[in-house]
Amino acid sequence: MTKNQRLVYIALLAAQAVIISILERAIPFPFAIAPGAKIGLANIITCMALYTLSTKDAAKVVAVRLILTTLLGGTISSFMYSASGAVLSFIGMWAVKKLGPSRVSLIGVSTTGAILHNVGQLTIASWIAQTWTVLLYLPVLSVVGILSGIAIGLVANYLLTHVEKLHYYRDLREMNHMNIVNYERG
Repeated sequence: MTKNQRLVYIALLAAQAVIISILERAIPFPFAIAPGAKIGLANIITCMALYTLSTKDAAKVVAVRLILTTLLGGTISSFMYSASGAVLSFIGMWAVKKLGPSRVSLIGVSTTGAILHNVGQLTIASWIAQTWTVLLYLPVLSVVGILSGIAIGLVANYLLTHVEKLHYYRDLREMNHMNIVNYERG
């Protein structure tokens, strides 16, 4: 993949994530037991980025999504919550993905991201409220996170296995990774 193709692909993923995030804001809260909880549909794109791009490029997709979504209708506080959740989620998803497909599926990676996103957001909420009691909401959000993480993982897995162009990017990423490993060995 040429540099321009890679940049266009990153931009397309980021644009899709921004649009999905903005559309998701318009959806009323689907979880009566967890006020404020969202499904996290934009994480479909994060999963696809993790599995089709390098870690650095996938992080760019997440960063662009955060910044543009905030500029297109967010606030400083929404940016703080989103950024803390997204950064912790991305790092956790990356680390779990590193365990390999024989140990953890995309659904497990997605679920890890959903739970860690909640942890990141509640940590910021605790810092702002200056009390750790906000974290008592974590068990409720974890149940919602697990359910939404499974759903997002299923959708992302379906897309990665059934969209032909994503096969191309996934295979290309694996070839580049194998070339780097072979270069380091020999």
